[in-house]
Amino acid sequence: MKKETVSRFSVSLPPSLLRQLDEMSGEKGYDNRSLAIADMIRSHLVEHRQKFGTEDIAGTITLVYDHHKQHVQESLTDIQHDHHDVILSTMHVHLDHHNCLEVLLVRGKAAVIRKIADELITAKGVKHGKLTVTTTGKDLPS
Repeated sequence: MKKETVSRFSVSLPPSLLRQLDEMSGEKGYDNRSLAIADMIRSHLVEHRQKFGTEDIAGTITLVYDHHKQHVQESLTDIQHDHHDVILSTMHVHLDHHNCLEVLLVRGKAAVIRKIADELITAKGVKHGKLTVTTTGKDLPS
């Protein structure tokens, strides 16, 4: 793969915003502003693209539920089996006597992943759930 050339552009910011950018960049360990800004742009591009159903995304669906609630595990397992083609892996952790944490690694079309996440998160017995998405990496330069 051929390395891309770099394009330069200028950005005008109020001094207080520039100071905050520099503070954040230093706290996160960026060597310079350009690297920090490039990461912010990538982050917003990923967020923007995941809104479109045809884009491939990767991510996690995180669920917390009480396994003593009737049929919750059976329901979650049935949903997962219905979508085995986009669920890459799952991890199940016992948080305490009642509560479980389940994390699903997913990859597929944004609309499909969002639909599965909504179905799992709204399942009876799920106390909290969250979909976190990222890029598959194919469409973003480093």
